Amino acid sequence: MRKKTLSLALAGTAVAATAVTLTALPEESVATTSDAVEWGSCSEKKAASPAPSKAPSPAPSSRLECSILEVPLDYRDPDGRQIEIAISRLASEKPSQRRGVLLTNPGGPGISGLGYPFALASKLPQKVLDSYDLIGFDPRGTGRSTPVTCDLTPEQQSRGNLPPYAHTAADVTRAAKSARTIAKQCATSKTASMLPHTTTANAARDMDRIREALGEPKVSYLGGSYGTYLGSVYTTLFPGRSDRIVLDSNLGPGGYDVTATRSLARGLEDRFPDFAAFAAARPEYGLGTTPEQVKAKYFELAKRLEEKPVRGIDATLFRGYTFDLLYTDAAMPSVAEMWQALDKDLPLPPGTPPAIPNLENLMSARFNVICGDSNWPETVEEYQRMVAVDREKYPMLGGSAANIGPCAFWPEPIEKPVRIGDRGPSNVLMVQNERDPGTPLADAKKLRKALGKRATMVTADQGGHGVYPFGLNTCANDAVTSFLTTGQRPSQDLACAAEPGK
Repeated sequence: MRKKTLSLALAGTAVAATAVTLTALPEESVATTSDAVEWGSCSEKKAASPAPSKAPSPAPSSRLECSILEVPLDYRDPDGRQIEIAISRLASEKPSQRRGVLLTNPGGPGISGLGYPFALASKLPQKVLDSYDLIGFDPRGTGRSTPVTCDLTPEQQSRGNLPPYAHTAADVTRAAKSARTIAKQCATSKTASMLPHTTTANAARDMDRIREALGEPKVSYLGGSYGTYLGSVYTTLFPGRSDRIVLDSNLGPGGYDVTATRSLARGLEDRFPDFAAFAAARPEYGLGTTPEQVKAKYFELAKRLEEKPVRGIDATLFRGYTFDLLYTDAAMPSVAEMWQALDKDLPLPPGTPPAIPNLENLMSARFNVICGDSNWPETVEEYQRMVAVDREKYPMLGGSAANIGPCAFWPEPIEKPVRIGDRGPSNVLMVQNERDPGTPLADAKKLRKALGKRATMVTADQGGHGVYPFGLNTCANDAVTSFLTTGQRPSQDLACAAEPGK
């Protein structure tokens, strides 16, 4: 039985002493009657401004509307405390061609999705924009929805989501101290009563409340990264209310559990050859003239920064920034410039470290969701074993991705994870890059297997995190557009060849 390391800290909450499982029926029924949504300006109080975008025209931004929806904090007590979910809409301008609504989620957890319809509008084909009202929302605990906090200090925020790189068992023991501190802060913060309920399953139930409030019998969905798990949970709990489901850059069927976090190390190893080839072809960066030399430079810099940080960047941050920037091909010059600056002790390029708005809430919401979604290993010894394995197998990031974090000291979840399976309509299209650092192909294949006959998967021979609509593989993009506008998917899983020059 999982020990409740922080149970005393939660003793004052209504759910502290219970561990009740919400049963996921073939069609879970949690919705009740609700008032119609009243849309207003996104600049109004409690509403969110759209996310910055490089869209050529401000028109989509001016059309983005926002509102607030109340949902139960605890779906076992639907008439109890209510929390707010901020939602947004970019309505179709072709009512005669409108099919319904397309709920969207950009990933996370902890990332605001309120401005995502605006960002999508600059890239989505017009026939998709005509077919749907694009709906964004901030998941519970995040952004303009009722937020959570862990009272993270600036120092704690500066370390990011990944633990420090552990070279020895003693490093894991040291990391456990700060991990335990953060877990205690989350469990004793002013939002501690939300901690047991800020989960993916409840975010999926919130999505169904959004569907109901919009008066829609079904919803279509476009979710990326963590949003693939959220979408998988939604269509598992509510298969009959799911229309066309697109999952882009896929987590495994367990979501952001310990397996997925450890997989980040494999993701960097899968992706790094793309950057090594890029840097080797550009000797002006001074990072090596062969991919092997570039990889050796990675380990050389990491070792030097372990001993002496440069301009506030130590080895853990160096590894983390490299990993994050390799999410897109467009950021490869930034990676090379950062390495060059650290190597030669030059001024860091602009945006290093990156400025992340609402970082405390982002990290707090992320901890709440990933730690509350599933059971994590609990002992320092277990993490020491995992680190030893992954450091050897994936040396670039394995000592960090497998290291201990706050989830090791989290209270036992009150609900078992939703089991993703093949029961339901065949209406899921998965899209996936072959060399994705954040959600490796190996985990996407696990989700594909779990969904069985419900899904078809399109794999693109390219690197980076995210396929549609921001990627450059025409074959993969066309497959998603066709599915969203006609309902037609490839007759079988499809492998899209690389498209050089894009």
